[in-house]
Formats: sequence, C-alpha cells, structure tokens
Amino acid sequence: MPEPSQENGRAGAAKAFGVAEVTGPSMVPTLHHGDLLVVHYGARIRPGDVVVLRHPFQQDLLVVKRATERREGGWWVLGDNSYAGGDSTDYGTVPEDLVLGRVRLRLRPFPVGQRSPLALARWALSAARPVFSDRSASWRLRAR
Repeated sequence: MPEPSQENGRAGAAKAFGVAEVTGPSMVPTLHHGDLLVVHYGARIRPGDVVVLRHPFQQDLLVVKRATERREGGWWVLGDNSYAGGDSTDYGTVPEDLVLGRVRLRLRPFPVGQRSPLALARWALSAARPVFSDRSASWRLRAR
C-alpha cells in the first residue's frame, strides 16, 4: 500500500491516493473482506471517519478502523464489528503519526462465477460507494 513520503507528510501540499484491500471482518457491515478501498493519505481526520493506520504494536501491519474520537495521546479507533476486536479497546489510543489516511471510496469486487449481463450491470451500478463518517449511512449504501 503506497503512503506519503516523509517530506510530504500531513503538513505537505501533496496528498496521495492509494488502494488498500480489506481482510477480515472487523469493519462489517460497512466494509467486507475483499473490498478495495481508495485511501486519501494525509487527509484531515474527523471523528467518525474510516481510516487506515499502522498497528501500534506491529507497525508493519496496516489496519482499517473508524476514528471515533480524539483523546490525549492520539485517536481512539474502533471496528464497526464489536465482536471482531483488534481496536483501541485492545491497544489504547493510536498516536496521530500512525494514522495514515482517510478512506474515501469502497469498491466491491466482481463476484466470481457470475457472468450474466444482468449480474454485470448490477455489479457496475453498485460496485463503488463512498464511505461516510456516519456509520449508518455507510451501512445503508453498502449494496450487499
């Protein structure tokens, strides 16, 4: 997953976009395993945004969570699926410099084995959806 260089960081003028793939169930129902995400690296983060961050204890691991609130020491992040774990309830606040970017768009992968024109048309109309800060709006538009 590409990320901004050190000289372009949050303060720099250039803002990079990249693609990430969701693995695991921690953001269900907003995001599903296999979804592709368009990530806006260096974007301003607000409470409720879905973000890509480095895991505080395994910094080579990138995770996708919802930034729920800014606290002393960084962001409190939670998965939309409370049963999956692996969020701030396990490792506390995430320092600001570990939050890399904001998720702007979700791209649903084409279903394997469906080749009919109707299935292709349905997929084309529902594959790309914006990811909103409001969890309920993202859930309503997930097109699953």
